[in-house]
Amino acid sequence: MKKYDIFLFDADGTLYDYDMAEANALKIMFNQCGFTYNEEVRTKYRKINQEVWGSFEAGQLSKEVLQTLRFDRLFAEIGVEYDAFSFNEKYLFELGKGSFLIEGALEICREIVDSGKQIFIVTNGILATQKARIEHSAIEGYISDSFVSEHIGFQKPDIRYFEHVFSNIPQVTKDKILMIGDSLSADIAGGNQAGIDTCWFNESKVENPTTIKPTYEINNLKELQKLI
Repeated sequence: MKKYDIFLFDADGTLYDYDMAEANALKIMFNQCGFTYNEEVRTKYRKINQEVWGSFEAGQLSKEVLQTLRFDRLFAEIGVEYDAFSFNEKYLFELGKGSFLIEGALEICREIVDSGKQIFIVTNGILATQKARIEHSAIEGYISDSFVSEHIGFQKPDIRYFEHVFSNIPQVTKDKILMIGDSLSADIAGGNQAGIDTCWFNESKVENPTTIKPTYEINNLKELQKLI
């Protein structure tokens, strides 16, 4: 089994439990605004959010448009009126507090670093939110650095994003780098195009309906032990 020195982790859905952070932030914001919040609302939001993030990763809209568009569409669908820009600003603040970890994240990060290897976070998330979540989390001390697309100017799967990451990790060859993420279209496709090995974190054990093929597939982060 091949071993790696550099582990590039996606943030949301890979190290951080984004679903829990999202649900918590939405509930707080809806309560503050006096709107009814339930699982139906969350389901609608998640569908809309997934669609607009897909458009962003395809280069069809900017992150600024993404952030307000998702709430404009949600409010129109559930029949409430509120300024989407203002709501998004407050929502991101609450989201930044949500440093809930995926099961096994702390343990695997500790094991990687204790083995003399390095961890970097590579994310398409929003800069201020991601920085806050990393700083508030138990794994903060294990992260060598983080690369956020909003700061870099390109997002996964754009090869220019990965080239920026590589240029900031000196004296490491690509064959010693592993990309781990839950998104086939962003993490795995991006890593494949960039010429590094990839590991699809498929926690829910869903079928891969695409032609994108990861080097490895795991359902639990502890399975990475064999690659350290």
